[in-house]
Amino acid sequence: MPLSAQLPVIDNRTFDDIVAEAQTRIPRYTQEWTDFNAGDAGFALVELFAWMTELMIYRLGQMPQLNYIKFLQLIGIELTPAKPAQTVLVFPMQSGFAQTSVPVSMGTQVSAAAPSGGSPIVFETQAAITALQAPLDAVLAFDGTYYSDVTADNVTSADGFQPFGPFAAAGSALLLGFNPKQPLPAGVAVSFAIWPSTSRGVPSPSPCGGDASPVYAPARIGWEFWAGTAWQSLKVLSDTTVAFTLPGFVQVMLPPAGQIVLSTMPGKVDAPRAWLRARLVETFYESAPALSLVSANAVAAIAAQTVQGEVVGGSDGTPNQTFTLSSTPVLDGTLDLQIDEGSGPEPWTQVDDFSASGPNDNVYLLDPTTGTITLGDGVQGHIPVANLNDPSGSIVAVSYQFGGGANTNLQAGATLTLMTSISGIDAGNIGIPFDAYGGSDEETLQSAMNRAPEALKSQDRAVTLEDYEMLARQAGPIARAKALPLYHPDFPGMQVPGVVSVVVVPDVVSPAPMPSPGLLRTVCAYLDQRRLIATELYVIAPTYVPVSITLQLLAQPDADTAAVEQAVESALSAYLDPLAGGSVDAATPGTGWPFGGTIYFVDVLRVAAQVADVIRVADLAITLNGALAPACTDVAVPAGALLSVQSVVATVTTDATAMGAMA
Repeated sequence: MPLSAQLPVIDNRTFDDIVAEAQTRIPRYTQEWTDFNAGDAGFALVELFAWMTELMIYRLGQMPQLNYIKFLQLIGIELTPAKPAQTVLVFPMQSGFAQTSVPVSMGTQVSAAAPSGGSPIVFETQAAITALQAPLDAVLAFDGTYYSDVTADNVTSADGFQPFGPFAAAGSALLLGFNPKQPLPAGVAVSFAIWPSTSRGVPSPSPCGGDASPVYAPARIGWEFWAGTAWQSLKVLSDTTVAFTLPGFVQVMLPPAGQIVLSTMPGKVDAPRAWLRARLVETFYESAPALSLVSANAVAAIAAQTVQGEVVGGSDGTPNQTFTLSSTPVLDGTLDLQIDEGSGPEPWTQVDDFSASGPNDNVYLLDPTTGTITLGDGVQGHIPVANLNDPSGSIVAVSYQFGGGANTNLQAGATLTLMTSISGIDAGNIGIPFDAYGGSDEETLQSAMNRAPEALKSQDRAVTLEDYEMLARQAGPIARAKALPLYHPDFPGMQVPGVVSVVVVPDVVSPAPMPSPGLLRTVCAYLDQRRLIATELYVIAPTYVPVSITLQLLAQPDADTAAVEQAVESALSAYLDPLAGGSVDAATPGTGWPFGGTIYFVDVLRVAAQVADVIRVADLAITLNGALAPACTDVAVPAGALLSVQSVVATVTTDATAMGAMA
């Protein structure tokens, strides 16, 4: 978007500062020059040029805000627009509805109250599904020999389950039982959402070897239905889970009417059900997969809305015309713009700039934050001819999506409202099983200014470690990135020439933010296009080391001990936070705990002592990764690791005598 803010101080050096700086450089370049008195002719020139430089700095500091902004724009620095959160929505059907299934079209919208107030947050489905009336109320894991009822574990609050048993041998299967009041619909496509268990810890490193490299599943899974006497094959329309190792969706086609027979299964004999199963045909898993949840009637959604058929305006045939869309921010790549020059609408293509465009190229620029569309000047980019039959409506945004912001990261279980009624859908129970993620606010001016020097230096190429870190932050909702030279994730503790591993911390509110496998692949693909050809590159999740702190404090006699305890615990948790920690001054926000940064005993004391009403800290104990550190010593953190605060327990007293006894 157009950059705007208060001008910073570009250069605060004075005349004396410049003279002193020049004097320190004289011995380096002209060692024979030793007279620095004002009467020396050479030094008089130094003072003259220092005076002229001070005048130039002053004038530079008086430059209007627009000039400074234009300098950033000239080097291609614009504010990164807000990004929408992503999530999965579940659409249950009403139990008494006459039909056995209901279509939920792509673009179906639900809304939720914004956590911080203001306009409701709207989520829009990204695909069409068929919702089943029969509930998925039975889940069995078959390990090849025994059936295990894991229905109770198929909820988000559980630790997960192993769908193919602990060994995931060929022939093992995950069975899904539907309890229909009517037969399942025939010949319709049904969608299942699969969530690998979050309790499995850190996602695997993502090796970056070219955006065209295929991803091979570690197993081959066949989907089948129970026909009464045998299992019969189902047609799989799509599977994005890579054999249950990644979050995604499986879409299968149900068989013709009458082929699915209601039956009981070993381990679940309370009622006959319609059974589908995912069977391991071939398996090459390194370890057996684990799932958090399998859900029917689920579909991907983003916090955005679609606008269709918006008339933007009409061309008057002049160069550099601009038009503005009504809704912002516009999601990248979603605008379908058509212009009618009298012979019918024709699609136009969005470009980053007009530098490679000729006079006949139907291209345009788009500022996603303001929604401003800019057309060419006839030399770089075609000027659309004025349409006499439709002078004010020849330019149409056929469709585009808008939305975004950090407040769109809704928590699981939020109350959702269906914005357009769908017959048969239980609108009051539409679910969001997991937290939405990926939403971020528009970049601040200060952030853009901070990355401007890095952008100038890197020129969109990853050469230095700083280049990798800066480009990784541009690739997605990344709060922090750390490039580790010579570090190979498969050979920890060894230095491997030619290898760079980039640790990425997502911009999410969590004590230990962990990137999803999809985010790792996104960053990997972005960096792979910009790395040196000889560099072996990996994008990895951060390593968190658990830390706990207990301390005893003496507070002012009239202090509220409960409030002091809470304030101390909050201050220390914030100080060790991986995204905003690292600053011992509570008034100065930190940029995140340093990767591998040592926990200095005196700094922890200082943070606790700065809390209002605290007189002194009598005792302090730091436990890192289960080991209690010796008293009054600094605690080393493993290289490249961050901290995950497990607990901070403060005991506060206002009785100095009692404090002495405790100490």
